Amino acid sequence: MPAQRVEPRVARETPEVQAWAQLLRAHSALTRRFSTELLTMHGLTLNGYEVLLHLAHSPGRRLRRVDLAESVLLTPSGITRLLDGLERAGYVSRSTSEQDARVSYAVLTDEGYEKLRRAAPTHVGSIRELFGQVFSSDELEMLAELLGRLPADPGGPECEP
Repeated sequence: MPAQRVEPRVARETPEVQAWAQLLRAHSALTRRFSTELLTMHGLTLNGYEVLLHLAHSPGRRLRRVDLAESVLLTPSGITRLLDGLERAGYVSRSTSEQDARVSYAVLTDEGYEKLRRAAPTHVGSIRELFGQVFSSDELEMLAELLGRLPADPGGPECEP
């Protein structure tokens, strides 16, 4: 079935496009705010914090680098650059699989775990403060449920009704 041409002015006025635009604006503003705060107070980027968090919750505090890239939605080159910086800081180390030397792991160091432990109260506190000022508990539950309907895996199946 051929796609129908939609006038740009009309497309901007549809609820779907308006919701998408608001989601993009909110994501951009919140990412900038939380990134600046983490960087200023703890010397961590938001992506760096997320990597440390994923590693902290993984068995043995380690993940295959390819799995970590998928978890934080980065390309292989993007995760390499991020992990290189975290390695230089001493927060992450690299190891290889005993079964397959081609498999590389990112491992959370004790120093990285402590960095995450110190940054978490700031970051989580800011999230709670901001969302608590803007939304009621019921609205937060609804927002989480609504956003949960969107696909979380960029290569995964389409949204289900």
